[in-house]
Amino acid sequence: MTLQELYQQIRLQQAIVQRLNDLWPEFEMPEELLAGMMDRETAGQAYRKLDAVLAGDEDHMKMLFCQMECARRVFDRYQEFGISGEIFRQTMMCFPRFIEECKKMHGRFFFDRGWWTYRQISMSLFRIGTLEYELCAEEGKPVICLHIPSDADLSSESVDDSLKQASSFFEAYAPDYEKSGRYTCDSWLLSPVLRELLPETSRIVAFQKRFQLTRTQTEGSECIGWIFQRPLDTEIRELPENTTLQRRAKALLLAGGSIGSGCGVIESGRNKSGK
Repeated sequence: MTLQELYQQIRLQQAIVQRLNDLWPEFEMPEELLAGMMDRETAGQAYRKLDAVLAGDEDHMKMLFCQMECARRVFDRYQEFGISGEIFRQTMMCFPRFIEECKKMHGRFFFDRGWWTYRQISMSLFRIGTLEYELCAEEGKPVICLHIPSDADLSSESVDDSLKQASSFFEAYAPDYEKSGRYTCDSWLLSPVLRELLPETSRIVAFQKRFQLTRTQTEGSECIGWIFQRPLDTEIRELPENTTLQRRAKALLLAGGSIGSGCGVIESGRNKSGK
């Protein structure tokens, strides 16, 4: 796979493609750090070193270019493991999704999520259906961390299908993780406060019911970016009110409240449908 083929497969924004093409071939990528980002054990450390090397990188285009090259190379590993091209494509489509989120929040295209996407290029995180799954460790034991992309369809049918596909995927690709029987999720979407703001028929409420809460956090402004698609430092009075959740969440914030977050787990043998 060439870089241009990758850009086309994941539907990378043309304006970003042009900026990346302008970097080639003058920009010399640090091969040792690229190799480090493609290794699950060293990906985080390699990213941080590369971020320091690329200090002053305008809009993080050089970082994006390096991670695109890693994604291009990782495609061969997907094939070696027999992982479908569709899972590869859906997983790497996080890049244009994050860039689009920057446009919605700040009014222009740029890349700000290199601190997260080293997970995708090191084959630590996969998108399977509507949800994402990351190979993690909890007290030294393997666990699968579940993430909810901003474009996730949280209908019961889509979530059920994703969990079913994920179980089969990890049974084949990472059996030790699937055998652990634990799917964990740490997100504002699991905040108990949302049950006070949303009707019982809400997809978010139905999603919450799949999990046994293990911890809650009452403070935190993470929800502003996701609910309102605005920078975290936006004045509360300036937040939009286009949806029921936005209106109710804004009223809560104006009253001095907060949404916070929750951490939950789906244990092996528990009904993942939440019914």
